[in-house]
Amino acid sequence: MRSVAMNNLHTGESIEAVYWADGDYIPDVLDAVNYHLRDYRTGDVHEIDPRLLDLLDAVNTATGTKGRFEVISGYRSAATNAMLRERSEEVAKKSFHMSGMAIDVRLPDVDLSRLHGAVLSLGLGGVGYYPESNFVHMDVGPQRCWQGA
Repeated sequence: MRSVAMNNLHTGESIEAVYWADGDYIPDVLDAVNYHLRDYRTGDVHEIDPRLLDLLDAVNTATGTKGRFEVISGYRSAATNAMLRERSEEVAKKSFHMSGMAIDVRLPDVDLSRLHGAVLSLGLGGVGYYPESNFVHMDVGPQRCWQGA
């Protein structure tokens, strides 16, 4: 069994569910996750790559957290990403957020630097560390790492 527990900081919504059991993903839970991680600015819902949930589950195990992931950003529409790019050069033009392959999070009971180290230790995808903004970016794209503000 694999599970996910998240609070969306922008919508106030929470989800806690088993998303993988008996050797397969659970479609209804994936649909609920897609909605939970929607672009809150536009309301657009996009399919979230299930590997992102697997990454969150692995981070959950690596940190031993008892808390829920606090979601800063999940899926982003192209329009939202373009608007954010106008405000900050740290937003990638072809962000993995636009394809449902990235998430920005923190954990209430895990120091941000420890969360960052746990994600890096897994050696999966991209890892961005944003200590001033108080979140870690993780995605299931190519392996790479960087630090932002």
